[in-house]
Amino acid sequence: MNSTADGSGGCAGVMFDFSGTLFRVEPATSWLGAVLDAAGIALPGAEFARCAERLEAAGALPGGPPPRTVPEELRELWAVRDRSAAEHRAAYTGAARQVPLPHPDLYDALYERHMAPGAWQPYPDASEVLRELGERGVPVAVVSNIGWDLRPVFRAHGLDAAVHTYVLSYEHGVQKPDARLFRIACDKLGLAPERVLMVGDDERADGGAARLGCAFHAVRHLPVAERPNGLRPVLGRVG
Repeated sequence: MNSTADGSGGCAGVMFDFSGTLFRVEPATSWLGAVLDAAGIALPGAEFARCAERLEAAGALPGGPPPRTVPEELRELWAVRDRSAAEHRAAYTGAARQVPLPHPDLYDALYERHMAPGAWQPYPDASEVLRELGERGVPVAVVSNIGWDLRPVFRAHGLDAAVHTYVLSYEHGVQKPDARLFRIACDKLGLAPERVLMVGDDERADGGAARLGCAFHAVRHLPVAERPNGLRPVLGRVG
């Protein structure tokens, strides 16, 4: 899906997803390595690689690949993990605990690490696109399924000035694709849904905005180096 709700362009406001759209989280090897270094724990190369691979396969890195399988005991929680901070932490630390690590404190440390601004890198064209939207007077909302406050990430990377408002699932107890979250964002932008473009990498979750009447523009959730220009087409969809 990569079209407006009525097949035309010219939207007056934009909603962006966070992970896989504006930013990409660090690889599992960097994520695990940063936590082990901070704890003063060294693992042999083969063991380190195996742990990182298993954590990634378990879906334990928020913003990383989804789990290959969700354990039965986590399925109910996993489905609603973005409704609250507590559910988000419990789901992801629960996924990480499927992988044996050398100290029990590492599971919470891994969760804390993924919230650090240094764990995230903006896509190459994110700053340019957000800046130009701001110069055009186009209001921007960040609408994310998430369990923690991502505002410090935007501030640390110098992208916060271009964001008019943040609508985060855990702050409202509602997660995408529920149209209520997109409605909140449209209201904060002061625009009817039909005048707002939603940009995201998940056609199910982010594409839910289309059911409200918003336009939708899909981007691919790729490593930063592999998607240098994925956001620039958005500029042609607004104005």
